Amino acid sequence: MRLKPFPTFLYLLCLPGVAAAGEKTVYGLNEYASLDGINLEVAAKLDTGAKTASLSARDIKRFKRNGESWVRFYLAIDAAHSHPIERPLARVSKIKRRAGDYDPDEGKKYTARPVIELDICMGSALRSIEVNLTDRSAFQYPLLIGSEALKRFDALVDPSLKYAAGKPACATDAHTAE
Repeated sequence: MRLKPFPTFLYLLCLPGVAAAGEKTVYGLNEYASLDGINLEVAAKLDTGAKTASLSARDIKRFKRNGESWVRFYLAIDAAHSHPIERPLARVSKIKRRAGDYDPDEGKKYTARPVIELDICMGSALRSIEVNLTDRSAFQYPLLIGSEALKRFDALVDPSLKYAAGKPACATDAHTAE
């Protein structure tokens, strides 16, 4: 059998991409995520069109502790989360407002949201990601995982799948990937 040079060349060009894709984990449009340190498992929406991750929170207050900026909030998931959570403030992000959320009289096209670092487990992968806090109680999923966090998970998202990674199963002493 004799191989034709051009199709063989094209095939060889595709191999590095296939190898890189083989190292990634395939996740579905929705996945179970465990919020390490909060002892909570939630359903998350994986959104490659969103840059950042968002967690549903309410009564968000910034404060100082030993000269450092911190944030105190309650989870806005259901009535069972009545205790406050406190985390160091990583930064404040500017999130572009949607057309329906924009008030021309106010003139602000962005909304400021506090950002915290949170260890998230999906499948067997534990990663430290930045999560902005906002009230997502009007949405079906309390956690949205955007493209920056998906990069940290080395994720490929197949929107035809749901819960492809199964229940979170991270070892308690697992180290987060950088």
